[in-house]
Parts: sequence; structure tokens; C-alpha cells
Amino acid sequence: MHSAHDTLSQRHCQPRRGEQHRLSADQIAAFNAQTPQWAVIEDGMAISRSFSFPDYYHTMAFVNALAFIAHHEDHHPDLGVHYNRCVVRYSTHDVGGLSENDFICAAKADALA
Repeated sequence: MHSAHDTLSQRHCQPRRGEQHRLSADQIAAFNAQTPQWAVIEDGMAISRSFSFPDYYHTMAFVNALAFIAHHEDHHPDLGVHYNRCVVRYSTHDVGGLSENDFICAAKADALA
């Protein structure tokens, strides 16, 4: 169990397999309140955010830092990498929708930016 002072960006992903780990609409809304810049998309199956940067170098620095986090957390986003922006999409294939891991990683991406 997490304390009220335990922010999403400080948590770590846990292995989550099976539909019992898929978040309900109420749970998604509660986590999304903590990550308000992320859009819930695909009928609640994924979250997405576009990050803007001044140039390609800064975009790639963000992508590389996000890749390090993804490797460390063993939770990997879909990325759309462009010259001055990166579109990040999280979903948990193993639960068939969104899990707490998606919001943990979203908060970590927010902290990076």
C-alpha cells in the first residue's frame, strides 16, 4: 500500500499480468488527476502525451532518458519521435488496458521534462 506522500513518480513498476490488474474507469480518473497533461485515449486503453522541445538534440536527450527509465522499470512506451517533439503512449498489454504502471511511468516522464 502506498502512503499519501508517496508520489507516482517515486513508485516503481510491478509485474502486472491478467485482467485483475486493469484499472477501472474510476481508478483511471484518480490516476489521471495526478498526471493531468496525459490524455486517456482509445476508450481508456492507453494514455498519451506530446512533449515539445527546442530542437532535435533536446528531443533525443529526452528519448534516451525515457529509454533508460523504461529499461529500469521494465515498462516500455510507444514513441513517436519528431524533430522538436516526442509523442509518448503507455498501455499495459499484459492486462489488456491501463495499469498503475502506465501512470507511474507517465509521472516519471513528466518529471524528466
